[in-house]
Amino acid sequence: MSTINAKRHIILGLFIICNILLFAQANADYETARPKAGEGLHSFLIRHQLSPKEYQQTFIELNKGKFGKNNSLLAHQSYLIPSAEIELYEPLYGTERERFPLESTALKGSVFYLVAGHGGPDPGAIGKYGSHELHEDEYAYDITLRLAKKLQENGAKVHFVIQDEDDGIRDQQILRYDNHETCGTNTIPLDQNERLKQRTLEVNKLYKQDSEAYRRCIIIHLDSRSKRKQIDVFFYHHKKSKSGKNLAYQLRDTFDEKYNQHQPSRGFSGTVSTRNLYLLRNTTPVSVFIELGNIQNYRDQQRFVKADNRQALANWLYDGIKKDFERNNKK
Repeated sequence: MSTINAKRHIILGLFIICNILLFAQANADYETARPKAGEGLHSFLIRHQLSPKEYQQTFIELNKGKFGKNNSLLAHQSYLIPSAEIELYEPLYGTERERFPLESTALKGSVFYLVAGHGGPDPGAIGKYGSHELHEDEYAYDITLRLAKKLQENGAKVHFVIQDEDDGIRDQQILRYDNHETCGTNTIPLDQNERLKQRTLEVNKLYKQDSEAYRRCIIIHLDSRSKRKQIDVFFYHHKKSKSGKNLAYQLRDTFDEKYNQHQPSRGFSGTVSTRNLYLLRNTTPVSVFIELGNIQNYRDQQRFVKADNRQALANWLYDGIKKDFERNNKK
């Protein structure tokens, strides 16, 4: 054997050993077990004190390549059992919610750049609710945090483009207004054009640091129209973005399904359209701009002032995003 070939064999051997050690290290924290005769995935998870609803997707991802048809368990295989104790930490959610469990890895491999509308010196639209004022930036930010938490709970990476270290997720109807929000760690400027430019540069900077195939920018606002004008949720995308259009329609269709499920007699009139908005034109990732309703209209205000409704909005946005992510992963 030549000296060159001998060196190649040594390098190859070292490479294989390193991979074996890395695999062993990566899986050292997981227990393994084999299924009982005739045991299905659902029963296997229950036997190991894991909720099938919460851990089935994680289990499948963790044990890729070890299943039969329709994810059936194979008697000769040993399966890694996910831990039910994986805890995540995000202080922006507030002290009561900053620690939370990883529920699944359904969105593993995805990255989101979340932009809550306005903030800092700009409160956005202001609605009257009895003797109180509703500030657009506070409600957009709260819903954005709730969406972020759902995304993280299911394995996504999340970037908070607009942040407020003083406000976590809040359950009050009237959210106290302040101007402490920052763009990343930077003060938000007073000039509107500078604000738009700043958050666009922040999104694009973060985008360059990521390598995941599925990267999406979600921009959340509330609209302001006549008090008598009740509107549904609207979705905008850039006219040249096919992926943005697909995501916008998936979100719209998800909201339509949810309203048919929870309020079948109401109907849903939210639409998808293109808009020549600064962030949609200039952000690098696929972007969708969302208007959640009219902050001046009493009926629409119920969508924002009730914490359960803000959570429902976040949940429905998450469901639509998850469907779009799954569709893209099948390609």
